Amino acid sequence: MNVYDSESIRNVALVGHGGTGKTSLVSSALFVSGAANRLGSVDEGNAPTDYDEEEIERKMTISTKMAFVEWRKHKINLLDTPGFGNMIQDARTALRVADTALVVVDCAAGVEVQSRKVWEFAEEFDVPSFILVNRADRERSSFDESLASIQQAFGRTAAPIQIPIGTASRFEGVVDLIRMKACRFDGSGRVSTSDIPAELKAAADEHREKLIELVAESNDELMEKYFEEGTLSDDELVRGIRDEAARRAIFPVLYAAGVKSIGVATLLDALVDFAPDPARAGAVAGTDAGGGALQRRIAVDEPFSAYVFKTISDPFTGRISLLKIYSGSLTDQTQPYNVRRESSERIGHVILMRGKETITVPRVHAGDIAAVAKFKDVRTGDTLTDKASPIVYPEVVWPEPMISFAIEPKSRGDEEKISTAIQKLIEEDPGLRYEREPQTREFLLSGQGQMHVEVAVSRLKKRYGVEVHLHPPKVPYRETIRGRAEVQGRHKKQTGGHGQFGDCKIRVEPLPRGGDFEFVDEIFGGAIPKQYIPAVEKGIQEARAKGMLAGFPTVDFKVTLYDGSYHTVDSSEMAFKIAGRLAFRKAVEQAKPVLLEPVMNVVIEAPEEYAGDLMGDLNSRRGRVQGMEVKGSTSVIRAQAPLAEMLSYASDLTSKTGGHGNYTMAFDHYDEVPVNLADKIIEAARTERTGQDEDDE
Repeated sequence: MNVYDSESIRNVALVGHGGTGKTSLVSSALFVSGAANRLGSVDEGNAPTDYDEEEIERKMTISTKMAFVEWRKHKINLLDTPGFGNMIQDARTALRVADTALVVVDCAAGVEVQSRKVWEFAEEFDVPSFILVNRADRERSSFDESLASIQQAFGRTAAPIQIPIGTASRFEGVVDLIRMKACRFDGSGRVSTSDIPAELKAAADEHREKLIELVAESNDELMEKYFEEGTLSDDELVRGIRDEAARRAIFPVLYAAGVKSIGVATLLDALVDFAPDPARAGAVAGTDAGGGALQRRIAVDEPFSAYVFKTISDPFTGRISLLKIYSGSLTDQTQPYNVRRESSERIGHVILMRGKETITVPRVHAGDIAAVAKFKDVRTGDTLTDKASPIVYPEVVWPEPMISFAIEPKSRGDEEKISTAIQKLIEEDPGLRYEREPQTREFLLSGQGQMHVEVAVSRLKKRYGVEVHLHPPKVPYRETIRGRAEVQGRHKKQTGGHGQFGDCKIRVEPLPRGGDFEFVDEIFGGAIPKQYIPAVEKGIQEARAKGMLAGFPTVDFKVTLYDGSYHTVDSSEMAFKIAGRLAFRKAVEQAKPVLLEPVMNVVIEAPEEYAGDLMGDLNSRRGRVQGMEVKGSTSVIRAQAPLAEMLSYASDLTSKTGGHGNYTMAFDHYDEVPVNLADKIIEAARTERTGQDEDDE
């Protein structure tokens, strides 16, 4: 295995909508390059990068996998990423370390929702983007329609550097618009070149001329040459495409059929010729230990540094960390320092991953991607550096989970096993979250969608032998008051010896939404001794945590303690705490209590044709549409809706849009529950509490 310098490495993330054939392209690249002796298949369950049990069963990529090919004395690292909405954030982490995004588009379907999403990710990290129109052998595939869809979504600077020879079942190769040659492929993916077919010559000339004009207008030197001579040489065109693609001024478009290995060899050629090498970026930004700005050159003669962008939990090998080496070299003698955790690590072996196959190598240089197994204390997002020259690279921040389920073990006593197993899943998938809801006392497993959570539950069973029940979570309602009240809370008890006496008068009034709780002491003249006033507040705090209507916390109100009385012998902190509790309950009863529910900000993206139905559905969920905009063929709907109505939205949206819609949801505020619904919620809560009390007895 050769050791490659930075200039001979290409780091490419294959991203795009689910079902566009990214995994098949990686399989074909391995086959065509000679790295695999047969063509892996997603349908047959033997694709090199879809080896996880869940991926084989569901026939879809669930998390980013890595493979590499050696091609024309270059090493091309391929990151095969998920394209389905629930898992799309994993593609974002891959783009964080990639130097090129290969956006894969289905030739018949055109640009779909998740392709737009990953395009935004590439823009976020300023990653040069190439577009591969895959599955050009599909029925209804069309060069003109696919190109129109691409340019509508991504602009006119998305320009073909190839056009297909034939479409649908007649697709057999591509015309190279730089060298103006026809490239046809046999069953093994090998390419043969010939003159351009006569029926394609005019189209090839037209698209080459458009490509030359686009390259020239992006570069002053080439523009001058173009004005003088009316054209550019092949070498100038290659250089222009490479330079302008690197700064996202041009987005080269290519064509292929991955499952038949048509166009894959020319794709690898294009990545070698036009995709930027890692060192081209010059330097990568980070911070020093104190948070000050710092940069590190992407070069082998710099101190070692690397970013951990992915963790894989292997049942046999254990934890495997995928690293992007930003500077220096990594060998089995390197002793990296984990800046975040302030700990040093040892390296057993430096490995390269080709799907689940691992290859041990002596070293990897700056710009390369490698893996290390069994780090002691390394997690996704950590920076590893030379301890003498530390730098910290910014970690990818995952979005808040969109859906939560209450989780409980099928077998009693498995709570600890569940917690341990879920923590291992979270190491591999930071998009998951596991926490206890203090109000409802439920353990919640949260993720980017229902499928995301279901995959995690399936892995719990298959990997760790833990079976669980999933339930929709309880909605964290709140209670508040709309009116004002003045009451007295008096606790008096005589037991034969010292008695108990506490007496307080309070005034309650509403606060603006979000005001939570405010306690004001207006006692004058020692009506209540100072040492007992905190006890009154404590009694109120304890009572408000349990609410009055349905057992939910009471919020957004102000309590003013303005009078009271005490007994020199019988008064105590406990007596005044009970008095405060009694006063709170009386006050709430008189102050028009109401139930509040969480209201969420919702952003939905789906093809335009579904917009009307989706807005109607939101209205039926008591949602309020705030606005809608159109991006290309995608509608973006912004709305607010109660959380209680959105618990099943992930699966409903998938059903309504055929999997072409996605949404994000975040808490915004609490609002009053309509009276008819509030009565049902209160009755259900009281029934549940009665049942719990009977169980306790």
